[in-house]
Amino acid sequence: MNPCLIIGRKGSRVKDKNVQPIMGRPLVMYPILAAKNSRLIDEVFVSTDCEKIRTIALDQGCKYIERPPFLATNDALAEDAFKHGFDSIVSQAKAPIEFIVLLFANGATITPGIIDEGIEYLKKNPPCDSAVSVSKYNMFSALRARKIEDGLVKPFVDPKLFSNATCDRDSQGDTYFVDCSVFVLRPHCFNYSQGEIPFRWIGRKVHPLHQEGGCDIDFEWQFAMVEHWLKQHKFSESNTPYDLR
Repeated sequence: MNPCLIIGRKGSRVKDKNVQPIMGRPLVMYPILAAKNSRLIDEVFVSTDCEKIRTIALDQGCKYIERPPFLATNDALAEDAFKHGFDSIVSQAKAPIEFIVLLFANGATITPGIIDEGIEYLKKNPPCDSAVSVSKYNMFSALRARKIEDGLVKPFVDPKLFSNATCDRDSQGDTYFVDCSVFVLRPHCFNYSQGEIPFRWIGRKVHPLHQEGGCDIDFEWQFAMVEHWLKQHKFSESNTPYDLR
């Protein structure tokens, strides 16, 4: 069995973020559509405390997991919400779980087939713990990162670690970020002692699923960025790339 778990809560620094319309659909619809159109996902579960997300999920044929209040606060960790959802799925699964796909309700940047690409890779590569989507963002490299200390702008990391780098943003080498669009895991990854912060649920041997411009929405300005991404990937107000298959 290969289930998908989508998590999203009612509260957010951006009001009603997960149900805010983008390209004519609530934001949470995009990960739901991606999961439903995967060839290799058997069931889709949505963990939430939000009535609106719950209604959307049930209308789309997803199974609902009630997210408890202590996991729906601003201080609650995604890893704890994922573990709660995973344990709920295990308790009702009628077959052993081979892989589990984790998605965020605010993660719309999912290309058709990237979920299946991750599952297929793990099938062929047993030593690998997980497969996760990554995007290249050289403009946000560690070399360029800064912190404010004593009222002054200072390097976040020691620039001497990049002895051959220049002001060219590509000179320090490509910088990849886990863009939080797709996580495909083996169940043993939920032994979080094997993983590293901030993504303890992906284990240590992690395969990259390359895409461009992936992100989860945490700020208002990202809606415009994600709308551009959706248009580039054949989404419109009336159609999705899944309709074109």
